[in-house]
Amino acid sequence: MEGQKEVDELIKSMGGYWRPFEMLAALVEEVGELADVMLALEGVKGGAGRERLEEELGDVLFALSSIANYYGINLAEALRKTVGKYRSRDLGD
Repeated sequence: MEGQKEVDELIKSMGGYWRPFEMLAALVEEVGELADVMLALEGVKGGAGRERLEEELGDVLFALSSIANYYGINLAEALRKTVGKYRSRDLGD
């Protein structure tokens, strides 16, 4: 995915990748923060704007990119395969 290489370069410049379970914990934390912002945007709790949503989505992508890079997975290719899977399964293509 666009930016995946940039994430890799940044992480390496900061000392390298965390252990896999630490990266997973970071991803889960970021998804939780995304959930909070979405709940706020939908009026369930507090208040938040689209800027916070964009920030949290970026944080989730960063955490996900870290995991993908660690395991040598190209996120764009993984997404392409998943779209194909859904297309085939749900649309019968």
